[in-house]
Amino acid sequence: MDTGYKPPFDITENIANLVIEICQTVSKVQAAPNFSRNPKLRKKNRIKSIHSSLSIEHNSLTEDQVTAVIDGKRVVAPRKDIMEVQNAYNAYNEMTSLNPYSVKDLLRAHGIMMRGLASDAGSFRARGIGVYKGSELIHMGTRPEYVPAFVEQLARWTKDSNLHPLIKACIFHYEFEYIHPFSDGNGRTGRLWHTLILSKWEPLFAWLPIESLVYERQEEYYKALADSDNEGKSTKFIDFMLTVVRDALKRNVGINNDDVGINVGINEALKNKVLEYLEENPKASARVVALDLGISSRQVERMIAKLKEENLLTRQGSNKNGTWVVLEK
Repeated sequence: MDTGYKPPFDITENIANLVIEICQTVSKVQAAPNFSRNPKLRKKNRIKSIHSSLSIEHNSLTEDQVTAVIDGKRVVAPRKDIMEVQNAYNAYNEMTSLNPYSVKDLLRAHGIMMRGLASDAGSFRARGIGVYKGSELIHMGTRPEYVPAFVEQLARWTKDSNLHPLIKACIFHYEFEYIHPFSDGNGRTGRLWHTLILSKWEPLFAWLPIESLVYERQEEYYKALADSDNEGKSTKFIDFMLTVVRDALKRNVGINNDDVGINVGINEALKNKVLEYLEENPKASARVVALDLGISSRQVERMIAKLKEENLLTRQGSNKNGTWVVLEK
């Protein structure tokens, strides 16, 4: 096997600046107390990831239906779409036990993701495959006889490279899609693995719904893949995915780059803090919550109203003597 394998890419000034910006944001998130420890918000973000990644693959279920499937409720929808959700949920739940540099674990994850959906789930494809846009062939996957060796080389390079994990995750994602090692499920597996690599660097990425922004920007996602194909290197895809990661952090944790505190707006980090506090102190008033969390009463009142609107929080009893109940959406 060629131990000198190196995927082609350039590190541009913009890529370097994006890595610095993401690292600065992550360090501020780490300084925010109790960030991403609320199991209800974790579950909500995990559902967003699954819904978005599968929607890119034309799964028809809404986010509410995905939630219902995961909760074991009956959903009227195509059996295939329901199975895709169940499988993806099981695959994401295996994330902590997966080694991002293990081909064996990659095959195991694909087997979970595609169980009952592909006859060769958990195995590399044995035939040629193309990616089509309508009737137009836009990408031809690596010849099947070379797939195992190429994936092994990619995994080994990803493990041994001294590049920052933010960049390595993007390169692995692009090269994986370029090889297209499976007969089906390459997109959802590649996005799962991107998240896995990042989560081994910083655990908060296991719960950050990066896939949601990829879904919103899927035309740009496919264009970045195509542009990288045309240039023969993954530079444009790295740039695109780092921008997505940066924007996902800003959207979901609400950190100001000029302020190490929590952004004063309605954001996921503040939801997390208020929900955790009320779960532990169900009789607390908005004034007490504000004092203990170091934010204004007005912010707490706005956040509580938002949480009630989203069915994450309810009040039992009177305003004076009642208690707060954190709900499972």
